[in-house]
Amino acid sequence: MTFDSVRRALLQGAVAAAVLTLVPAAMAADEQPQYGGVLTAILSPEPPNLNVAIQQVAVTQLVAGKIYESLLTYSSKLEPMPSLAKSWDVSADKLTYTFHLQPNVTWHDGKPFSSEDVVFSYKEILSKTPRTRTLMSFIEDITAPDKDTVVFKLKSPYSAFLYSFDIGGGAILPKHLYSTGELTQNPHNNAPIGTGPFKFKQWQRGSYIELVKNEKYWKEGRPYLDGITYRVIPDAASRRLAIEQGTVMQAWLNDIEPFDLQRLAKLPHVNAVRAGYEYWSTLNWIELNQGRKPFDDKRFRQALMYGIDRQFIVDKIMFGSSTLATGPIHHKTRFYDPNVKKYPYDPKKAAALLDEMGLKPDGKGVRATIGLIPLPYGEMHRRLAEYIKQNLSKIGIAVNIENTDVGGWTTRVGNWDYDMGLNGVFQYGDPAIGVARTYLASNIKKGLMFTNTSQYNNPKVDELFNKAAVAPTDEERQKLYTEVQQILVEDVPVVWIADTNYTTFLNKRVHNAITTGLGAVDTYADAWLSKQ
Repeated sequence: MTFDSVRRALLQGAVAAAVLTLVPAAMAADEQPQYGGVLTAILSPEPPNLNVAIQQVAVTQLVAGKIYESLLTYSSKLEPMPSLAKSWDVSADKLTYTFHLQPNVTWHDGKPFSSEDVVFSYKEILSKTPRTRTLMSFIEDITAPDKDTVVFKLKSPYSAFLYSFDIGGGAILPKHLYSTGELTQNPHNNAPIGTGPFKFKQWQRGSYIELVKNEKYWKEGRPYLDGITYRVIPDAASRRLAIEQGTVMQAWLNDIEPFDLQRLAKLPHVNAVRAGYEYWSTLNWIELNQGRKPFDDKRFRQALMYGIDRQFIVDKIMFGSSTLATGPIHHKTRFYDPNVKKYPYDPKKAAALLDEMGLKPDGKGVRATIGLIPLPYGEMHRRLAEYIKQNLSKIGIAVNIENTDVGGWTTRVGNWDYDMGLNGVFQYGDPAIGVARTYLASNIKKGLMFTNTSQYNNPKVDELFNKAAVAPTDEERQKLYTEVQQILVEDVPVVWIADTNYTTFLNKRVHNAITTGLGAVDTYADAWLSKQ
């Protein structure tokens, strides 16, 4: 099917984008939780593995967030909340953070959980991951004065410190199972042992992942559910039908095609919930490999911004599930500033920049031929790749679409084996955590996905990000982040496309699932099902 035929079908079947009906995230006061039942949820695509400490793609976090836990979680207002840490103290100089752990926590295999597991996880595993590398650069030491206490001693104040402990960047792994052997070869990466409310039971590749209730969960009386089953459903039409017919109870992120969102939101047995993405605030963009020509020339990158009709993408491919991105910070993330250089769709200006570079069209009108790896998260992203190809052909850039699965996508982009790659990146509540990592020269790490995989290098940008991370007031941080946004939008290290506004679809039998800013990724310890 050509992109034009897909486009016509979408436009014919589309309804005007409108605000979805919002539903309360928490249960009404007169509803009483019930025990029992298995929640069924869509899983698409299938994750590479379930160790969220080494594989942080969204689908891994979705499942692993029920098995593993981190020290903290976050409210919809991005306030730190207890998880494995029941409380914490901060010294007056903001250099010492003392976490007091929940008592009597056990791993799913019955072994006791302690502060030693936290110290081991951070020093030996998380310190090597893309997310936590930045945090660790501010840490002088992590100690365990007793089994229920962990102390983080910082080298200097780090303003985003308490935003760093979600499941994606701070999953605690059992020391007794990971202290020996090669991390990537550990059998528990695909059969995880955690402390969470649900235990791993089985994974039938290509079919489903089954989790069952942790009868010895540390939170008294939880969980309510007997289990959660994640069903692998690769086809978009089948995913929509599963929600319509009630054979699955949950869809999130890109599970549902954007042009189906409004129709599904009106189904009498479905709640469409916009809450639960506050911490993530995903920003979609095109990675540009600046280690290859012509991407090392700012004019070429600017030409891409002018040469792609990003507003059409937001309106007619994403159908109101996103907002036009203006730069490196999502509009719902702290310190966003919209007052930056704008890039309206302007093929003539794009062509002029390419002419200025000396990239003249050949006899077939082609100035350059480049590859594009789509984001392997559903049909919408494939259509997006086709539309980008169509747009760029009009300014003489020929695009070869190179499809792959999640594992291939992370491997190729992480190893700089690409020209352009579509990506969707979490903001994680604070630019020091979720934004800076993409642009800091110190985070150019071949082989690690979700680092500075575009290999962008600007010492001034590094200076501003580093100062903003330690600035003592929000006012000072805002000034620094405003300046860095202005520089980045001029340099165009990546092509920003859209700030997402995702929806989670839940069967109305599901209660108290979306209760924090982590939404469907959080533990679901309080989720329950009403009777048929």
